[in-house]
Amino acid sequence: MSSPLPASPDQTPRQSWMATLARMPADRLEAGWQALADRPGYEMLRRPEIGMVMVRGRSGGTGPQFNLGEMTVTRCVVQLDSGTLGYGYVAGRDRRHAELAALFDAMLQEPASSDAILRAVIAPAAASLADAARDTREKAAATKVRFFTMVRGE
Repeated sequence: MSSPLPASPDQTPRQSWMATLARMPADRLEAGWQALADRPGYEMLRRPEIGMVMVRGRSGGTGPQFNLGEMTVTRCVVQLDSGTLGYGYVAGRDRRHAELAALFDAMLQEPASSDAILRAVIAPAAASLADAARDTREKAAATKVRFFTMVRGE
């Protein structure tokens, strides 16, 4: 299966689509789910549950790690009727978002449905998220102050 996602060299296609599912707006995921012609049957192995995770950071991106603080996440595990397991982890308290992320993760692992879902749901969302990140970077760059020093003549 070839992925239309722009994955970094150290990221698998599944890691890319799971990151996209976690970051994309829940209403877009819901619209993608509703647009499916034949939705698979599934059962929840772990109903969406809300918890906390510790977020770690690094000074300057390369310094020693430190605990930044806690963050609320919601997780869910589903099993399709075919037996494929899907996992969803999303920031915040949106149970439906976690459930849909788990469903799409499971369907993306199935060869029969993966390419269509990648093209119809994941690739457009990944492009939209990349555009939003680029816009944010450009706005931040526009406010950057550039200092320079004039050399005094002697």
